[in-house]
Amino acid sequence: MKAKRIVCTVTNDLNYDQRMIRICTSLASAGYDVTLVGLERKTSKPLAERPFKQVRLPIIVEQGKLMYAHYWFKLFFFLLFRKVDIICAIDLDTILPVYYVSKLRGKQRVYDAHEIFTDLKEVISRPSVHKMWTWIGNHTVPHFQTGYTIGECYAEEFKKRYGVNYGIVRSATVLKPLQIPEKKERFILYQGWVNVGRCFEQLIPAMQFVHAKLIVCGEGNFYEQSLALAKHYGVEDKIIFKGYVPPAQLSEYTLKAYIGITLFEDTSLSNRLSLANRFFDYMHYGVPQLCIKYPEYERINGQYEIASLIADPNPQSIAAALNKLLDDEVYYKKLEDNCLEAREKYCWQQEEKTLLAVYKKLCDG
Repeated sequence: MKAKRIVCTVTNDLNYDQRMIRICTSLASAGYDVTLVGLERKTSKPLAERPFKQVRLPIIVEQGKLMYAHYWFKLFFFLLFRKVDIICAIDLDTILPVYYVSKLRGKQRVYDAHEIFTDLKEVISRPSVHKMWTWIGNHTVPHFQTGYTIGECYAEEFKKRYGVNYGIVRSATVLKPLQIPEKKERFILYQGWVNVGRCFEQLIPAMQFVHAKLIVCGEGNFYEQSLALAKHYGVEDKIIFKGYVPPAQLSEYTLKAYIGITLFEDTSLSNRLSLANRFFDYMHYGVPQLCIKYPEYERINGQYEIASLIADPNPQSIAAALNKLLDDEVYYKKLEDNCLEAREKYCWQQEEKTLLAVYKKLCDG
């Protein structure tokens, strides 16, 4: 029997999207013919070899509404003429071309919701932009009856808003054998998007009072401001900004890190209901973390205490929590041991079962 052809669509860099790399690898391993489509920027580096097809669509404008308009136009015609059985939209920023092409061609469609896009801070802070994305969500998501998202809170919100029942496929890390190295240099690690709402305005000044270095792996819409803040507070020697780091190299940083950072400002519903990839990455490398006290993190931390949770991430509370993790070896060891236990349950090998069940049901149906 010929393999079902799945096309997944994103707007980010294919080399760095670890969730999509895991998803497409699992689907390809299960026998599907998988293509991951993204956009190509001037700074895009050569694609890493993967067990699935990868396509980049070049664009002229790299930000703003014109970027979306150009990419949607190119993606629409790519999907219109591509041999495909199932088209998967990842978040609202690719959903319009997926929706219209699937309708025109009578193809099955799936929605993969990594976040509540309409409630991101950079969206809700601009009324016209918020209005546009809200219309797109209301216009399309109810017609994607098959889908999945990253946590229980998001699934409940999607059901309330759009009347859809989505499965839960957490962004958990692939479970691999682990040997925790001796950590002579106790550094703190942030990995992920350096974006508005990720508490850099609180974390950077907090580093004045923390006796360890912070390594930041990632870029985003608050990157330049973060560099300026580090200079302003005189902590350029304590915060090392690495920019984009390939997944293989990032794993080395995570393995050697002493503490991880998972913080979000209470600026949007998407943040409050989040369950970030990095939360599981730190867990899987036995790295205790400083984490925001939001429902999804509380739920897991209630089962396995792997993080120091704070409700109010201000410079003083951040510094105090980080210094406790650095100084209290008994507390640290308890969290580290719990990470090793939790990773057995919260791992990609478990999450991919739900993912594959979604696509199997769609194909059987």
